[in-house]
Amino acid sequence: MLSRLFAPKVKVSAHCDLPCGVYDPAQARIEAESVKAIQEKYQANEDPHFRARATTIKEERAELAKHHVSVLWSDYFKPPHFEKYPELHQLVNDTLKALSTAKGSTDPATGQKALDYIAQIDKIFWETKKA
Repeated sequence: MLSRLFAPKVKVSAHCDLPCGVYDPAQARIEAESVKAIQEKYQANEDPHFRARATTIKEERAELAKHHVSVLWSDYFKPPHFEKYPELHQLVNDTLKALSTAKGSTDPATGQKALDYIAQIDKIFWETKKA
């Protein structure tokens, strides 16, 4: 009975064991820049071993970029941000989809598209930091 009385009413979780409160779209941008750079190197190199390795690394970097964007969306942005920037939900969705496309592509244009979306998130992010 006492254990139910003192049991937590709400369970919470964070993207790490100790929420640091440090958020920055730069993390996603750096990973997405890696994706695009790898796509460019892939196009410039015909060696099948190099291309296989590049593909693996590009896919890992795209997943990391998606993770960082998702963390911003779920942990940093709050209801007031979504009210002020109603396009934010769609922007994050478009960014994640663009990163998925870049993950599966060797075309640097797909990496650039993801970077363009991340730049829009970055702009909104820094506007929220001013408030």
